[in-house]
Amino acid sequence: MRLTDMRCVRSAVVAAGLAITMTLGLAAASAQRAAPAGSGETFKDTSMLKPPPGVRVAIIEFQDLTCPACARAFPVVHAAVARYNIPLYQRDFLLGGEHAMLGDAEAAVWARYLQDKVSPKVADDYRGAVFAAQSGIQSKDDMLSFTRRFFQSHGVQMPFVADPSGELMKEVQADKAQGEKIGVQHTPTIIVCNQHEWVQVTDVSQLYHTIDQVTAEAGPAGAAVAKKTAAH
Repeated sequence: MRLTDMRCVRSAVVAAGLAITMTLGLAAASAQRAAPAGSGETFKDTSMLKPPPGVRVAIIEFQDLTCPACARAFPVVHAAVARYNIPLYQRDFLLGGEHAMLGDAEAAVWARYLQDKVSPKVADDYRGAVFAAQSGIQSKDDMLSFTRRFFQSHGVQMPFVADPSGELMKEVQADKAQGEKIGVQHTPTIIVCNQHEWVQVTDVSQLYHTIDQVTAEAGPAGAAVAKKTAAH
């Protein structure tokens, strides 16, 4: 084979490789879905948008406890979780600015305290109660007073300081860092996912339909668990 022919073949191979790479890149980009179609963000790192091993379908939600849109989404998301009996992974994504003046970070830390020291159920009740009381919370002092009343009404001893070591705040900040790595831009950011795909739900009226779709595409029940077991 002449040198020019070899160069032509090499160029063709390189071109084919580039075409395959571009095709794969387009396929990866088109794998991102949203409900409704055409909405949602273009995320940077979606490797974290999947449930833990052995879980078929889950919801991941980035939220700020002083965000009115999160308050509206909260009962819908929790009703869906209860109906489908799927896990919900709530991530604190502090918006800062005026939300910081309302005590979003403090509320997130108190929620973590309740989850770690009391129970996940009480912590979730606290999140829901904060969302429901947003209109009456105008400052950090209001948030503290509300939190004190919540502890009292639930028969829980409230410590003088929720997070003396700063570990709980580090957990909250880790959630924010995870969201920034993904490319989260606003709250709530709601993701329905299985082991191989995810859908961002920007309209909670489509949440149930999306869960049905993602569940149907997750494969047979128990497949993820069986695969994990076989790997050991």
